[in-house]
Amino acid sequence: MKLGLISDTHGFLDPTVFEHFKNVDQIWHAGDIGTEEVLESLAEFKPTVAVYGNIDGQKICVRTREHQFCEIAGCRILMIHIAGKPPKYNQTVRSLLTKFHPDLLICGHSHFLKVEKDNRSDVLFLNPGAAGRHGFHKIRTLLRFEIENGMPKNLEVIELGSRSKLS
Repeated sequence: MKLGLISDTHGFLDPTVFEHFKNVDQIWHAGDIGTEEVLESLAEFKPTVAVYGNIDGQKICVRTREHQFCEIAGCRILMIHIAGKPPKYNQTVRSLLTKFHPDLLICGHSHFLKVEKDNRSDVLFLNPGAAGRHGFHKIRTLLRFEIENGMPKNLEVIELGSRSKLS
């Protein structure tokens, strides 16, 4: 299973995302989608799993969830927009980690790409950074990876270019 991971589009979907995600099986959006059009464009392109973020309005919130949990190819995945960072997670995430015992914790919100093994919680933390043009990040980023036999592999960081060139 190949996954494309995106976050913090804030209503802007770079057209190159479709090229970068052309060979994925699913797209996961870790919140701050921004507009229904972004969600619809991704969903029309590939099966899309999304959570809402703190900037998302009611129309997006009713179409998504605060968090998603599933198992893919033996890998337990938890996605939520705001998580904190390893090992200092917010109370909601600490409760969800205890409840689900995920192998992967996916989040957004910070606008900074971060991939880190959290040995304390025994989880791989993935934040794809921000793909949109709003925020304080300098480079827009995505993640792409595969899950096989319960493990993520072939993790790729994709740089979409400078945020400032879009403003």
